[in-house]
Amino acid sequence: MLPDLRELGMSLRSRELSATEHVRDVLDRLAADTCNAVIALDAERALAAAAERDAELARGEWRGPLHGVAVGVKDLIDVAGLPTRAGSNVLADAPPATADAPVVARLREAGAVVVAKLHTHEFAYGPTGDVAATGPARNPHDPSRITGGSSSGPAAAVGAGHLPLALGTDTGASVRTPAALCGVVGLKPAFGALPTEGCFPLSESLDHVGVLAADVHAASVAWDVLSRPDGTGGGIQSPGVGGVRVGLLTDEYWRPLDPALADAVDAAAARLQARGAQLHEVKTPMIEELAATYPVIVGAEAYATHAQWLADRPQDYQPITRERLLPFADQPARAYVDALRTRRRLKAALRAAVAHLDVLLLPTTRLRATPIGATDVTVNGADVPVRPQLLGLTLPFNLTGWPAASVPGEVTDGGLPAGVQIVGVRLEERGVLRVAGALTRG
Repeated sequence: MLPDLRELGMSLRSRELSATEHVRDVLDRLAADTCNAVIALDAERALAAAAERDAELARGEWRGPLHGVAVGVKDLIDVAGLPTRAGSNVLADAPPATADAPVVARLREAGAVVVAKLHTHEFAYGPTGDVAATGPARNPHDPSRITGGSSSGPAAAVGAGHLPLALGTDTGASVRTPAALCGVVGLKPAFGALPTEGCFPLSESLDHVGVLAADVHAASVAWDVLSRPDGTGGGIQSPGVGGVRVGLLTDEYWRPLDPALADAVDAAAARLQARGAQLHEVKTPMIEELAATYPVIVGAEAYATHAQWLADRPQDYQPITRERLLPFADQPARAYVDALRTRRRLKAALRAAVAHLDVLLLPTTRLRATPIGATDVTVNGADVPVRPQLLGLTLPFNLTGWPAASVPGEVTDGGLPAGVQIVGVRLEERGVLRVAGALTRG
């Protein structure tokens, strides 16, 4: 495993470790990856960039805490000189991108070295990570199981210890769910906080750029770099949570199917309370109706993007992606407009229901990582569809646009990772990360 970002950054800044040595080590790790996380290595340019970062340090120039640090980018986001194929044969012949997406450019300005494009669920239209032209990504904790999606490669690469940090996107689950299933930290900022230019769209009214990281410190550094105008990275808030009002959601909608996930949230709540947070139970009677707007909005916006390709070259899509998109050809415009109006009304109602709270605490998913290719699993003797269980607890906060993070929860059964989600109501991203830090520090 790599050292954590704090230790790595100190070693690079002191020149105890050169950026070239670090980047070459990461490239070797990615070349030997067994999770199918890697789409393309950018070895030659990454090593050239690392040499430049070393030369800057030799002159006493330091760009900040990501100086010389290797990062990966989901293959939905443009990296200059590499094609963006979005996990699909539809884009098999895509030309190299002519410019970095703004979020990639910001990381480079801060001294990060982009080393690879990483696996994505096809066109980001799925929360499992096992539907792509290059085959399924594999969970680093159990290669027979999914990573979650759609930021499958970033989660797998970070979870396997190949990288300290990667960029992903999140339209309904796509940073937080793979983070939860792979045992890493995933941050979805507030809607519009980071530019989505240079990212292949799934649903423009719900798409967010996010971060997957090995720990909360790394996520905090990445957020400071990405969100600050000068792009250099700032300080990280202290982990104190005294007086923070934490909402625990009691409606049946929020209940996980895996008891280990409920236990992880209970342990997290107890930890926060022991550190001075205030716990409040809260009901959200509008949540089912609000959540029902999600597939209507995403399906309509995604179909509008793909309509011509679906007509001209349907065979180039993975079958399940094609089958999910085609029904929206017949969805009336009124259904889409009604969903947008309902979303707007119920977003306000949800805000009112939780307005007295600082954050919400809940599971990230209702299930842990399921077998690759399984569309249903058996829970308590009943068949349960996988996809809704990986989306249900995260998508409401794309509909509201509130910041949210998933962190690894306490697992007492020795099994697969369990994600705990912190959602900002009154707290913005740094506040959410402060609460996350209190859950993950010893």
